[in-house]
Amino acid sequence: MTTHAPHTPQAAQSVMLPASLDEAVAALAAMPAAVPVAGGTDLMAAVNAGLLRPAGLVSLGRINEIRGWHYQEDGHALLGAGLTHARMGRPDFAALMPALAAAARAAGPPQIRNAGTLGGNIASAAPTGDTLPVLAALEAVLVIVGPIGQREIPVSYLLAGREMLRPGELIGFVRVPLLHAPQVFLKATGRTGPGRAVASVGLVLDPARRGVRCAVGAVAPMPLRPLEAEQWVASLIDWDGERNLAPEALEAFGDYVAAACVPDQGEPVAPGVLHLRRTVAVLARRALGRALTS
Repeated sequence: MTTHAPHTPQAAQSVMLPASLDEAVAALAAMPAAVPVAGGTDLMAAVNAGLLRPAGLVSLGRINEIRGWHYQEDGHALLGAGLTHARMGRPDFAALMPALAAAARAAGPPQIRNAGTLGGNIASAAPTGDTLPVLAALEAVLVIVGPIGQREIPVSYLLAGREMLRPGELIGFVRVPLLHAPQVFLKATGRTGPGRAVASVGLVLDPARRGVRCAVGAVAPMPLRPLEAEQWVASLIDWDGERNLAPEALEAFGDYVAAACVPDQGEPVAPGVLHLRRTVAVLARRALGRALTS
């Protein structure tokens, strides 16, 4: 009878601990096969499962410049990629951008929120990443740092694969507009309490542009923007008045979003698809209703 030794993950050959973004870029240039790691909540799970065996790790945990945020004169906030979910969930950050704070608080149990970072959530690009639909709805922009300097790309481009990180590059910051308007994040899970999203919705109002921006997460490999539904419902809102909508309009918006983001996939429509569509419709309707009454 043949016996097999239990699988043990292969450790990375080296771990580098840069103290600045410049040092991190230099470390990646010195070892192109190395992988950047911040909280490690996704990466180390892949390593432990034997799905990833990096030649080396470049730890970003000592880089203080990416662990906070500051305001910019053009009406944006520059968020460090090293911000943890726990930090984003605090009241001072929630006052800045409530939907992103709500998504961070929903990201999992305390040990995950304490370790997981904004940049890691984006780089992992897991469909169930809680911050991703909010960032898509906010039309956030990534500040990428690399060997030839900095460049900016919309977060949606990276998540959709239209732009990829080049060798030696990493996410340094996230530029987010300060809308000073209601923002909502809601998600549905398959069980009670914190868990992976079955569906999630990030929704923001943009009174300056008289717009509604909505992104649906977890139902596809990337957050989906139902642009026609956004434009339709924005045209119904009295932006100069109380911003109220009739219940029928809220219901129709939810159905519009669900139909756009959860297609039929043939006839007859599978029960699971119908259930997911109903879930998305409820989340979108509730998110818009809460935003309009905030």
